[in-house]
Amino acid sequence: MIYTVTLNPALDRELLVPSLEDQEMLRASEVRVDYGGKGFNVSRMLAALGAPSVALGFVGGFTGAALRAGLEGLGIATDLTPIAGETRTNVSIVSADQGRVIKVNEPGPPVSAEEIGALLGRVRALARPGDWWVLAGSLPPGAPPAIYAEIIAAAQAAGGRAVLDTSGAALRSGLAARPFLVKPNGEEAAALTGLPVGDRAQARVAAAAISGPEWVAISLGADGALISGAGGYWHASSPPVRLANPVGAGDALVAGLVWRLSLGDPPGEALRWGVACGAAAAASPGTGQGSPAQVADLAGRVALEPQALHH
Repeated sequence: MIYTVTLNPALDRELLVPSLEDQEMLRASEVRVDYGGKGFNVSRMLAALGAPSVALGFVGGFTGAALRAGLEGLGIATDLTPIAGETRTNVSIVSADQGRVIKVNEPGPPVSAEEIGALLGRVRALARPGDWWVLAGSLPPGAPPAIYAEIIAAAQAAGGRAVLDTSGAALRSGLAARPFLVKPNGEEAAALTGLPVGDRAQARVAAAAISGPEWVAISLGADGALISGAGGYWHASSPPVRLANPVGAGDALVAGLVWRLSLGDPPGEALRWGVACGAAAAASPGTGQGSPAQVADLAGRVALEPQALHH
């Protein structure tokens, strides 16, 4: 089974406006609502691919109830931990004329030690050999940076494999627990290593500098992604698509990557499907995913370049 953990989920609202103008009243021509947070986005992409997952995370208040109902309405199994606070709402404003996006994220509700303990208890109860655990997103107020490290340790002690997609102190702490795979974007990899990540060559150097995980995947936006580990190095170039909203594309990449790894694909081939999922999501409105047929078509157009690590 694939489990996703979203500690700071959100209801994502996208407003489509004719253009972005300073000091002007903007009127939305379309409104879209998605059940978001990085781990939940991964579960939604997996559901679109026909791959089951179980979504874990903190939810509270009316927004949390809407998230739970929305995920279950999409056929996604949930094992959510209730909290006293109100789950946050994030807003994206997309201009129809220029393709520009402004995204504003709320910090999220605080979580208590008791609520954290309840979620960790669920992870330990569920963890089994052969499972995949995707830990993704920012931490809510009150959650210690080491919480991802605790989840990684619990999942992998039971024989599972953990995939970490976060940033800052949570990323640094999580790496110490040696997850199977970590997936920063270029900016996060640069902040973590202190190295420039302006192109794929620099990203490859940065990936080699990240110690702890067995595999490092770095997403590079329109330049695709790379994956690096003891077994080799691959770069996957993203096929051109008409950009709709890139928000959530990195989460779709993680979903495709984990999906194919869970089916036994080697890392390079799994990356091909991950990049295809990311491209499909970027071409979809809101934090949409695209269809399996679209993903399969895009996967056939991903240029995958394998290289030896010493090359």
